[in-house]
Amino acid sequence: QVQFVESGGGLVQPGGSLRLSCAASGFTFSSNAMSWYRKAPGKERELVAGISTAAISRNYADSVKGRFTISRDNAKNMVYLQMNGLEPEDTAVYFCNAGWRSPNYDYWGQGTQVTVSS
Repeated sequence: QVQFVESGGGLVQPGGSLRLSCAASGFTFSSNAMSWYRKAPGKERELVAGISTAAISRNYADSVKGRFTISRDNAKNMVYLQMNGLEPEDTAVYFCNAGWRSPNYDYWGQGTQVTVSS
């Protein structure tokens, strides 16, 4: 079945960096765009970044442009999110899913918590 396992979150000071990883399985990874989402307390889940199947195209939420970079490794069925210049507003649980601007699957992994605080 479809599985997403996110990792790499943690507590970081404002201005710091983190690299999130997502291991995907149960579908043809290389044939699917992949995206990162986040959900902060009291807020709706929002799309953070997406990457096309061959990593030719990427899209980013305006709030993270220039600070976050999404990448993928089709040989390993992995998608990554490099986050630099972290701000307290980036505090959320981060999830990955297949799809470009909307999730392909109803299943969500546990996510990885990112907390930005001094």
